[in-house]
Parts: sequence; C-alpha cells; structure tokens
Amino acid sequence: GVIKKSDASAFKDVRRSGLIALTLKDGDALISAKFVGDKDEISLVSHNGQAIRFMESDVRQMGRTASGVTGMKLKKDDHIVSADILTKGDKDRLILVVTENGYGKTTPAKEYKTQNRGGSGIKTVKVTTKTGKVVGAVVLSPEEKAEGELIVMSRKGQVIKLPLKDVPSLGRDTQGVRVMKMREGDLIASIVFF
Repeated sequence: GVIKKSDASAFKDVRRSGLIALTLKDGDALISAKFVGDKDEISLVSHNGQAIRFMESDVRQMGRTASGVTGMKLKKDDHIVSADILTKGDKDRLILVVTENGYGKTTPAKEYKTQNRGGSGIKTVKVTTKTGKVVGAVVLSPEEKAEGELIVMSRKGQVIKLPLKDVPSLGRDTQGVRVMKMREGDLIASIVFF
C-alpha cells in the first residue's frame, strides 16, 4: 500500500546496471509504475476488494531512493493488485475488476469518491467464496470499453479473449458476472486489455 512520486527526469541517465527507483521494505514488492500529470487522480485496488481514489498532489515528490508514503491502509492479509491513473479532464471513466474465480464487472469511476491518501478505501467488489479475491483492475475510457478486448489468463494456462463491451457495468457492491469458466483447481492469474 506504499506509493511514491519522483520526477521523471531523475531516470533520464540510466546506467547498464540500472538505478534504484525506490527502497523496498522487507516482504514488499513493486507492482506498478505509471506516469502521472498535474491534477490527475490515483486509483489503488486491493486483493480483498477495497479501492481508494485520491489526488496525485496528496503524494509529495521524493528522491529516487525514498521508500514512499502510505497510499492505502491494508489489513494484514491484504495487498495491492492494481495501481492506475484517472487522467484530469477525462470524463465517464470506468473501473474494470476481475476476480480469481473468473468474475468481472465495470463500475463508473464516479461511484468512487475522492478521498485522502492513506485511508482504508471503499468496497469495489463483493468478495465471496464464489467469486474469489481480486486479481486485477484497470481504469477504462468509454471508447476502450466500447471497442477494446479483454484477455484473461489462468494459472494453468487457459486463456480467453472477449470484447470489453460484454463485461457489464454494475455498482460497486456487487459480485460481477462470470467472464471465464474455470476448471477445477484453477484460478485467474492475470488480465490485460487492448
């Protein structure tokens, strides 16, 4: 649940051995790096189905080796699965969520109120034994929803591709619908859209 913001110019002279982008605490791992602009908003989604939305200005700029600040307060058994950007001026954005047992949905981003950084967030999907926990979430534009495709991959190598328009738009406190039928003992590993 830790987040940091650094000036992109700090990464312009990358050595062959690489550069330190942030200092990680024991047991932590980097899950995402994104470009963010002035007055954009950040969306974080957790494995247990919580989400938080806050202004990029809530995160002060730090040096490359800084470890960052709390973006979202997490319970002990939870972790962040998605970090995405709601670009300033883009209207009618949707948040796509997919769970490990093959359920998915989109929800209008306006249902996620802007909060202060560091809170516990609000429910983004009803996590049950039927749905499983959240494996991925992305912010979509209406055009991407209408014309894009979603690829869903399972841990045992099953892959499907479906039009994003086939994933229904539902409220935050819902389970979603089945987007992929899972074989026994299999779980969703990752999602990608294009």
